[in-house]
Amino acid sequence: MNRVLQQRFGRIASISLRSASNNSGITTKSPSAAQVSETNAKFDELTHTGQAWDQADYRLQRFGISPKQVNPNIAMNLIAQRPPQDCGHERSVHCDGGHPALGHPKVYINLDKPGVHACGYCGNRFYNSHVTKGTDMEIQHLNC
Repeated sequence: MNRVLQQRFGRIASISLRSASNNSGITTKSPSAAQVSETNAKFDELTHTGQAWDQADYRLQRFGISPKQVNPNIAMNLIAQRPPQDCGHERSVHCDGGHPALGHPKVYINLDKPGVHACGYCGNRFYNSHVTKGTDMEIQHLNC
């Protein structure tokens, strides 16, 4: 019974996909991989994971019915906009993500070395103002 249903639904889905692509005009025939070179390659919009493919890539088939939607607010960029937190003369701080229910496990970050120290879970940055001076703010540490 399941096999019969799968065959019927599979046929219906393929027919509806073909008719949607023919009627809507959204899908266009992509060039073959041999026709795309470094000079004429057109890449799609960059995703939050840094993925972008040229117009001949087979992975773009899933966007044949509707356009690819990309959120421009990449979390990495949003965290980088926050200034690092000055922890005064403390040698270590803890980070739990800022909220008990929505955060992450509590981690302790050692601030003995000069520079900015980032939490491995959420990316919040901390520094010790007693140890970190002037150009030392350019030094980045990731604590995992």
